[in-house]
Amino acid sequence: MRANRTKKALDAGGKPVKLFFWTVLAALVFGLTGMGAPLEDGSRTIRNKLHPTEASGDIVLIEIDRETIENAGTFPWPRSQYADIINKASAAGADQIFLDVVFSGPSTPAEDAALAKAMSDAGNVTIAALEERGIKAGSTLQLPDSEFQEAADIGSINAYFNFQTAVWNLAFADEIEGKTYPTFAAKMAKVDGPVGETFPIDYSIKFSSIPTVSALDVLNGDFDPEALRGKTAILGTNVIQLGDQVFVPGHGRVGGVYVQIFAAETLKAGIPVEYGWLPAFLLAMIAFGLACLRSDPRIQIAAFLTPLGIYLVLPTATEANSIFFDIIPGMFLLVVGFGQLFYRSFKSRGLVNPLTGLPNLTALKADKDGKDLPLIAARIHNFAEIVSTLNAQGEKRFVEQVVARLSLGRSDNVKLYQGDEGIFAWFAEPRTAIGSHLEALHALFRSPIVVDEQPYDIAVSFGVEVGSSRSLASRLGSALVAADEAEDEGIKWKYHDPARQQEAAWKLSLLSQLDKAIENGEVWLAFQPQMRLKDRKIVSAEALARWTHPEKGPISPIEFIAAAEQHDRIGALTDFVIDRAVEAIAQLRQSEPDFSVAVNLSARMLSDRTLADRVVERLTHYGVPAKALVLELTETAAMEGDGADLDLLARLRDLGVQISIDDYGTGLSTLEYLKKVPASEIKVDQSFVKSMRENRSDLIMVQSTIALAHSLDRKVVAEGVEDSQVLEQLTMMKCDIAQGYAVGRPVGIAELRRRLQRDRARNVA
Repeated sequence: MRANRTKKALDAGGKPVKLFFWTVLAALVFGLTGMGAPLEDGSRTIRNKLHPTEASGDIVLIEIDRETIENAGTFPWPRSQYADIINKASAAGADQIFLDVVFSGPSTPAEDAALAKAMSDAGNVTIAALEERGIKAGSTLQLPDSEFQEAADIGSINAYFNFQTAVWNLAFADEIEGKTYPTFAAKMAKVDGPVGETFPIDYSIKFSSIPTVSALDVLNGDFDPEALRGKTAILGTNVIQLGDQVFVPGHGRVGGVYVQIFAAETLKAGIPVEYGWLPAFLLAMIAFGLACLRSDPRIQIAAFLTPLGIYLVLPTATEANSIFFDIIPGMFLLVVGFGQLFYRSFKSRGLVNPLTGLPNLTALKADKDGKDLPLIAARIHNFAEIVSTLNAQGEKRFVEQVVARLSLGRSDNVKLYQGDEGIFAWFAEPRTAIGSHLEALHALFRSPIVVDEQPYDIAVSFGVEVGSSRSLASRLGSALVAADEAEDEGIKWKYHDPARQQEAAWKLSLLSQLDKAIENGEVWLAFQPQMRLKDRKIVSAEALARWTHPEKGPISPIEFIAAAEQHDRIGALTDFVIDRAVEAIAQLRQSEPDFSVAVNLSARMLSDRTLADRVVERLTHYGVPAKALVLELTETAAMEGDGADLDLLARLRDLGVQISIDDYGTGLSTLEYLKKVPASEIKVDQSFVKSMRENRSDLIMVQSTIALAHSLDRKVVAEGVEDSQVLEQLTMMKCDIAQGYAVGRPVGIAELRRRLQRDRARNVA
């Protein structure tokens, strides 16, 4: 029957195989790109707290602490001072001595000789070599001077940092300048390993269990030699003023020497085994596959909870025994996959008519594919009378015959939705001759429907809602109203589309009134202040067009600006805004010489080759320097522009006008494209700024945008700053400009001038 085919079409849209394939593919991309690294690091940090371990005690840090810096002389020290520490550590019987210092660069011959002699006499000293890969050529290599290379062993202190400046994996050995050097960690633990092969660092080791001796006490001889006898001693800094600070998970920021110590302690406990994320991912994939194949809710819940429980318990036990594997890609697959599975299961329960299996009107309201298609509703006016004489099976057979007639002339891809009380609806396919189609359907119902040899005459009418921006629920209501009106008027079907008629009339009226409003002074500019964060000074503002209609009151800028763009009326509005903005700049710069104002530029204006000339004419007329005007172009518009558009922007920039990329982050721009766009400023979209305190990915987006913009010598403006905490956070990130309610709401020019006057008075006081 047609009803069965319709139900199958509904079911096919959510086949478990399709869901499984796309979810696994998304999870694979998630795992391969390392997108879950921050979550992985966080989960491992939590597990480290659950199984704390003690350091071996064989590695002792000779710590250059604050007291040492304050009492042992200006840093960097003369090399004879390092020689003194080596001599005293050697005399105390240290088994190995490591110096987390790169001895390269000029010194005096006497100082170098003293250090080289101390190294040679001790015979067990290792000094550092460093190659900072990824930095500009010429500043990458730090090797010890040749005389020290002969007197001591060399170890690598290379490390690879994540966005937190944390090191989670370290190599056994590195190749520097064609030579192989063991890392400090491997050499301290007396473990060999292949060049470039890494191992995970166990940060569950208690920070307090690592023995330390103050470097000042060693220099003064005021320490117990037993603290170093037979031990591995490593000299390193742990003072924030000297730099070399890293983030040690679970412990905060400390000296970089601790990375080598934690790594060495990890190796001393046994070489770790790391399996990566594939084992946990495969477990999740098997569980999700089982859940997709079996529709039993109990099996699906068990398939979800089993790997989840394993992820929460097993890694804590294995990491305590130096066995590591990542769980976040597997967790991603579980959460996303089962989330969709459970959601579909829950959702489908309320989307199907239980008697006939047809999708119901709730399903229609959720059908996003139909939002731009004509909606047809059929109402059987005597439905309640007919079904009151039938049992459940009879009602089902009756509806099946109704569906069979309504389905004639429609393709199998078109779903038929069933409501209560004889309501049926569907979306008409594009280019359907709706009038002819409904005339034919109505003719089919002239013949009675026979159920159990009983004929039933059908009173049916049709209503059509041809499409609007309203919700599907509202559109369905309009179509049913049209069907009822058709029945009352004795016709077969009727259109109902008052929303579109009203919308068209208002738009035509709006555009004609907008032209007059500009002439009559009803359109004006509001200015939203922009604050320079380094000194908390208002240095600029964004000009925003406002329209106060004498009868309707304030008109939404979104409404009249969009209408102007769609009907090629944006040029006149743009010229008006630029003229008023430049006039405002001239007034404001009388008291604020460096003040600038930003104006939004429609993408449609990029094809106007006379725009630059008109801008220059306005600047000249008011005696305003070009750099005081900023033209903002949305990121999407900038990306969609062609070469000619970029030429126009380049010309404006060459004239001195500043170009800003607005709503950054909402498009898909690349670094290469950002280099081509002649912008001096990037505005981070407010959606990222508003949620960066709660959403880590948005925080990273804002941080990376600031770093990227500064690397390209561009300013960064953060929009949507609504509270002081976000303002402080942006200041710490070294963002240049902030804009939003925390800085100031849009105000008229007079109020802006009073704000600037108050700020000047407060600064003087």
